[in-house]
Amino acid sequence: MNDQMLLSRITARSTVLGGKPTIRGTRLSVEFILNLLAHGAEEAEILSEYEGLQPEDLTACLLFASKSLENTSFMPLAEAA
Repeated sequence: MNDQMLLSRITARSTVLGGKPTIRGTRLSVEFILNLLAHGAEEAEILSEYEGLQPEDLTACLLFASKSLENTSFMPLAEAA
């Protein structure tokens, strides 16, 4: 599945979660899914917990985050030792 097809799974509507990017057809935000993954949730666990989600939805969340950060520069949160 190409990037465009994956990203079409992510939508943002002002009437859903205050306009946060969500997985199409759900009220699950990209932020929520990324937080689950960041805290160690397994893909299979997320898919079984949220009926109707597909593996491509999780991949779309990761791709969306990656694309969102492409042109962003960050200051380090802590100075490297």
